[in-house]
Amino acid sequence: MTTWVFCEEVEGAASASALELLTKARTWGDVEVFYVGAGNDAAYAALGDYGAARVHQLDTGDQLPAAAAAVAMADLVGEGDVAVFGMSSTDRDVAGRLSARMSCPVLANAVDVDTGGGQVLVTNEILGGTTRVVTAATATPVIVVTRPQAFPAEPAGGAAPEVVPVAAPEVGHAGSAIVLERHVEESEGPDLETAAIVVGGGRGMGGPEEKWEPVTKLAGLLGGAVGATRAVVDAGWVPYSLQVGQTGKTVKPDVYIACAVSGAMQHLVGMKDSSTIIAINKDPEAPIFTVADLGIVGDVHKVMPALISALENR
Repeated sequence: MTTWVFCEEVEGAASASALELLTKARTWGDVEVFYVGAGNDAAYAALGDYGAARVHQLDTGDQLPAAAAAVAMADLVGEGDVAVFGMSSTDRDVAGRLSARMSCPVLANAVDVDTGGGQVLVTNEILGGTTRVVTAATATPVIVVTRPQAFPAEPAGGAAPEVVPVAAPEVGHAGSAIVLERHVEESEGPDLETAAIVVGGGRGMGGPEEKWEPVTKLAGLLGGAVGATRAVVDAGWVPYSLQVGQTGKTVKPDVYIACAVSGAMQHLVGMKDSSTIIAINKDPEAPIFTVADLGIVGDVHKVMPALISALENR
């Protein structure tokens, strides 16, 4: 069995999800990477460091890559193989197209994958993350789409991999869409998905701007990132890129401070695996306290200013 890890180039580097998947997949045996992007020595070296033995590199230029990537991967992935993807839009697009082309199912939203005993077992969380279900794949090849940060990314000190260029296949109208412009959202502070400290705000903050400012200020003082609930994003207080939860980002910081977050299940799914959770809420029955390591029952507009003042005067 060969494991194929899909990797889309992100700003000239291997995607974070690919490095996470390599960390897991290298324990199963032979691992090869299907890499979409212009490629460079630094990106290839990183993939090798995390366990890739061979990198198949496809450059589609300004063409949207999913159609060409699926066709090219279908020629490489064999019977009995496993192809694993992250949750980016391109990863999911390629996984779906590859599934249709190879007539095999996709096991999506996985939080764990095991190949022990010669069988692929995929673990999913259901009912808002309260229950885990293990699915055994009965057909091959197996295509698995995993949740962000399902596995820690840990280098193995591997050597630089062999790089095999892949010719871009002809895909007709499916390849007619091209990228005219790329927009990278500018943000201050650490990246939300990799920050060691996240300060998350809920609708209980009361509003944007002045009422939301304590969340931003506390995150800045702690060197952390700002997160938000879906209700806050839907209300337009902050951009979608800050949403934590089932339909947003999954975070696993050392410390997650939930400010005026009630603890709706769809939000808990995105942050419940944080090492330490601190909750501030005036409702002692708020669901957030069921997952919190430390709970403060009180008005955030009284607790947070006191906390901010203490940090500024330390």
